[in-house]
Order: sequence, then structure tokens, then C-alpha cells
Amino acid sequence: MPQNIYNEPIFFEGYKKLRLNDTGINGALEVPALRAALPDLAGLRVLDMGCGFGDFARYARSCGAASVTGLDVSENMIAEARVLTNDSQIEYLCGSIEEIAFPPESFDLVVSSMAIHYVNDYASMVLSVHACLPNKGQFIFSVEHPVCTANPVGWTKDADGNPLNWPLDNYQTEGIRHTKWFIDGVEKYHRTVETYVTTLLRAGFRLNHLGEPSPLPEFLNERPALSINLRRPAVLLLAAAKMAFDD
Repeated sequence: MPQNIYNEPIFFEGYKKLRLNDTGINGALEVPALRAALPDLAGLRVLDMGCGFGDFARYARSCGAASVTGLDVSENMIAEARVLTNDSQIEYLCGSIEEIAFPPESFDLVVSSMAIHYVNDYASMVLSVHACLPNKGQFIFSVEHPVCTANPVGWTKDADGNPLNWPLDNYQTEGIRHTKWFIDGVEKYHRTVETYVTTLLRAGFRLNHLGEPSPLPEFLNERPALSINLRRPAVLLLAAAKMAFDD
């Protein structure tokens, strides 16, 4: 079972305030990029891994998805998602991404937003996703960029507190990293871009898109501080499809 950091009260409240205010990279960068990579959702059966407060589940249904299953390891997240959702075609399950086990071809699309960097056994998870999709079913996900997870010490700063650079180190050494985000000891797993991609290919996926999105111009105009995300990639976005025999 992975670390259930979102059930820690201080962390959960800090994260909740962040997402409600939407002042970070999620709203200005990651969410628009992920939505742009989606297929037409009409009639699709969707699995959202790491569903959080259910934002994507509700969005998918508003775009015509036939059903959405939201999965999250945090009881706090699932409880909040259920409070915010009034839709019989959205089901929320409390469980680990690493332990997903659904019947073959249960979903047409699997989506995960900024959650898979908490997963230790990425290769096994990819195989499980592959099994629950039909041929040409799609798997689209975002993670914290490996440039950020490799050496998660944050920006180096000058004497006035201005960011100088983002130090990159230990990039090829994959594995667990400990960092501070609201609280100390948050566990994430670093892997290279190569590992993210080749694991998909070996499992039988075809890569359709690799993105390193930056903040949209309208968000930069409103919040110039977001321009710091132009200096290093914050998010890696991958879109893949399960290969059919005729591919």
C-alpha cells in the first residue's frame, strides 16, 4: 500500500485550499493540457485513477461520458468527491492505483492526473491498465516532470529570495524521493522520461502524444508569477492507445 498522504489532516487541508483557489500549475497548465489530449468523451466508459475531489469525473460526464469510475487511495478525497457529486453514473472507489483489478475491457479510457508519481510499481500498473482496456482504448496521464522529481530540493535562490535555477541531479537513479509539500516526508517515485515511455511501449501501447506543457498565455497575463514554469518543465503528459492486431 502506498503512502496515504492525503489522509494526513494538515496535508489534506493545505491541498484542499490549493485546489479550491486553483492558483498553481494544475489549473493554468496541467488541466488544460490534459483536456486538450482527450478524445471525444461521448459514450465512453472512463476510469479516473487518483480522482481526488472528482473534478475530472464530473467534467467527463458533462462532456457525454457514459460512466466514470473514480479511484483514490484517500478516504478524505473520496468523501469530498461524493459530497460534491450528484450523478448516478459516477462511482467513487477507495483503493490504491497499484492494486487496480477490473475485468478485461471494462473501460474505453483511463485517465490519471498528477498521481502516478506516487506509484512504486509503475510497470505492473501499466499492465493492469492495458488489461482493462479494449483494443485502441486510450490511457492518458500526467505526472510531475522527472526533471522535478529527480532532485526535489526546489529552486536555488539569491540573497533576496529570487529563484536562480532548478538544480538537476541523480536523474538516472530511479526510485523513491522524500520531499516537503505542506508537511515533511512526502514520498514520490522518480523515473526517467525514457522509463515512462518505454514501459508503455513494452506493455503493448502506442504512444500518441508526449507533452511538456507550459502555462497558457491568458494565465500568464493574469498571474505573471507563473512564468517561472517556463524555466523548467513542471509536468509530463503522455497519451497512449492499446495496440490492435492491425496496428
